[in-house]
Amino acid sequence: MSAPVRLMGTRSLLVELGDIDTVMAWHAHLTKNPLPGQLDVIAAARTILIKTATRRACEQALHALDSIDPEPLSAAQAKTVEIPTCYDGEDLAAVAEHYGISTDALIEAHTSEEWFAAFGGFAPGFAYCTGGERWDTPRRDTPRSKVPAGSVALAGPFSAVYPQDSPGGWQLLGRTDTAMWDLSREVPHLLHPGDLVRYVAVREVAQAGPLGASSSTDMPPSRPIGRIEATGLSTLYQDLGRTGYGDAGVSASGVLDRSAARQGNRLVGNPATATVLENLLGGLTLQLSTDVTMAITGAEVEATITVGEETKAAPLRAPFVMPSGGTLTLGQPSAGVRCYVAARGGFAAPRVLGSTATDTMSRLGPAPLSPGDPLKVRTRSDLNASGEAEPSTLSERTTLRIVPGPRADWCVEGEVDHLCDQEWVIGPSSNRTALRLEAPEGGRPLIREDRGELASEGMVTGAIQVPPEGLPVLFLADHPVTGGYPVIATVIAEDLDIAAQLAPGQTLRLSRVEDWQTGESS
Repeated sequence: MSAPVRLMGTRSLLVELGDIDTVMAWHAHLTKNPLPGQLDVIAAARTILIKTATRRACEQALHALDSIDPEPLSAAQAKTVEIPTCYDGEDLAAVAEHYGISTDALIEAHTSEEWFAAFGGFAPGFAYCTGGERWDTPRRDTPRSKVPAGSVALAGPFSAVYPQDSPGGWQLLGRTDTAMWDLSREVPHLLHPGDLVRYVAVREVAQAGPLGASSSTDMPPSRPIGRIEATGLSTLYQDLGRTGYGDAGVSASGVLDRSAARQGNRLVGNPATATVLENLLGGLTLQLSTDVTMAITGAEVEATITVGEETKAAPLRAPFVMPSGGTLTLGQPSAGVRCYVAARGGFAAPRVLGSTATDTMSRLGPAPLSPGDPLKVRTRSDLNASGEAEPSTLSERTTLRIVPGPRADWCVEGEVDHLCDQEWVIGPSSNRTALRLEAPEGGRPLIREDRGELASEGMVTGAIQVPPEGLPVLFLADHPVTGGYPVIATVIAEDLDIAAQLAPGQTLRLSRVEDWQTGESS
């Protein structure tokens, strides 16, 4: 294989392929013939991102790429999807003027083009469809705060349909009632990489419905244990996430501090995959209606159990029994920001694409918990003994180890050194999608080379993007599947739990490590 390969962290490979036809051929081959340890393969404009389960699997995949030489895909192999479109978009006239043609001629060009679904990203069901070389549509100078679901749009060489209401800067040509994403279907996303898309002009369509966040019939057998009295700033159902849906624009999501969630489940005798509650900055109150074995892990927090007039401290990182009629309350953490509550059997929540994880960016999975919501746990026949008390998983270290690249050369020479030499402040807009880093007083942002726009590429948790203003963005579990800013470095998987517990206003440092000398962790 002659295609250049770049590391993205220690568990993912970015393969540069040059053009979309080659990308689709590689994607089809790796989807049909996955490499050992391959978790996902994400097509983009000129690259393929291969995600693997471990560092060792990534190293093996790197060697295996030498023997791959996919056959080109032909149009005859493509599935054709027709999308009825009412061409009454707000930007129709402006786009026609850009191309120097009438609106009727633009509609004719758009409907006569053979568009190919190239890759997903941005939102579940959003597919970037590429056409002929004549298409190069500028984005709007000012993005809209809300683009309605079902909007048919153009940007650059791509056409797409917005699957849900969302912000966007694409030019709107019209609308369709075709559901691009529907959880009631066996395969929710309508378009897959390599599909042929034909837009068909119609006089009228119905308004597309919104994306359902909790639409799922996959609810396990369960028994009630109580209800939520207060959620604090945010309390979510989370598990270890969902993999293999990158083509549909769906990231893995899942718990941010995996060590803490695994510890909680281990203490109450659950498998690591069981659903827990992830709470941000305390303020959580649970009212129990039956005896339940529970554990609290993650951030250092004062927790109390109240039964009648008596209140006592709840232990951290040790199993305890919450009695029927008792109230469990979490205060504000003194160290760390995310607490995890595990219950024997695992919390029962709707499973979407095989997972109970709440993806806050994509609005996928169970809705965030609210006061009054009932709590249930899964019924089990194999109730294991609870574990012994364990030490904290919180780390006092605030230095995250990084592997440079894959796009370090998009910054001026020496900027990876500056990324590591300067302390960074975590910005107030940080969330489950990303930590947004700010330069400290007396510091400076990173300086990018003037290279225009980078074609969208697959993203991983831990990727550090550098927007034009130079302030790094460190992606966490709810990150977008693809992104258009260069990734100058990637935090290794072993340090992501540390990132999960950092609060706005804290400082962190980044430390460069050699590519493969980071130890093994699955």
